[in-house]
Amino acid sequence: MMKFFLLIFSLLFTIQTTTAQEDKLELAKEEKDITTWGLAKHDAKLMWGGFKHVYTRPLEWDQDDFAVLGGVIVGTAGLNLLDERANRYFDNQSDDVPGIIKDFGWYFGSPQNNYGVNSAIYLAGLFTKSKKLRKTGILMITSASAAGLIQTVSKTVTGRARPNAGGSLTFKPFSSEGGYHSFPSGHTILSFTTFYALSKQFDNIWVKGALIGAGMVSPVSRLWSEAHWLTDVALSTALTVFVVDAVDNYLDKAMNDDITQTEKKQSRVSWQLRFGGTQIGVVGTF
Repeated sequence: MMKFFLLIFSLLFTIQTTTAQEDKLELAKEEKDITTWGLAKHDAKLMWGGFKHVYTRPLEWDQDDFAVLGGVIVGTAGLNLLDERANRYFDNQSDDVPGIIKDFGWYFGSPQNNYGVNSAIYLAGLFTKSKKLRKTGILMITSASAAGLIQTVSKTVTGRARPNAGGSLTFKPFSSEGGYHSFPSGHTILSFTTFYALSKQFDNIWVKGALIGAGMVSPVSRLWSEAHWLTDVALSTALTVFVVDAVDNYLDKAMNDDITQTEKKQSRVSWQLRFGGTQIGVVGTF
């Protein structure tokens, strides 16, 4: 298990070292001089803003966005026809899957472990004042929280039976029984949120693919353990992509606005060369 966490932190080191020069160029002098506590308060506002943006983003959707939503709904309905067959297929594979893969899928998708990694990434960026690491941590924490709230409410409201508790069309809405909290998959959302957010920090297609592949270990492990149906995992993955992209777009705009505002403050003084009578001078206008 330790090997997987070492892999994550080695990726963080890569993010930090490959973007150090970028940070130096983008981080304005005022932001460099701000205290760690000041940065933390600023980032907390970004997290809250990103969280709210996830829920207001549909209000800004255009025709193409609704077409994508329709495709997801139709695709999920189609996959539902394969749920029972897919469950038998993954159950038959279960005994041949290495235990370390199953363990990784379970532990990394668990809230305490997932938030531990996300928080470590953010704190590393906060104390080193690395804009790239801070943004990555904010993206992970905010996305996991926003998507996590959706899945917590949804699985209680729908009350869908897990494969080991009933059929794919068995529902007990608002049930307190864990066996009826299948839809959607919390492990999928937390695990894929982290790896998909990490993949957005790299331009190399192979690195992106490897990270996305690692993010799918937890979802598939839930199929092997008969904890979720195929449609639970598929819709959770689609939800994660929507949430991470929404938060990422919000942070890009918000953090770029920060730079713009700082540059405006730094250019408040307008210097002009003036000639008058027997005097030559430079005048600063505030």
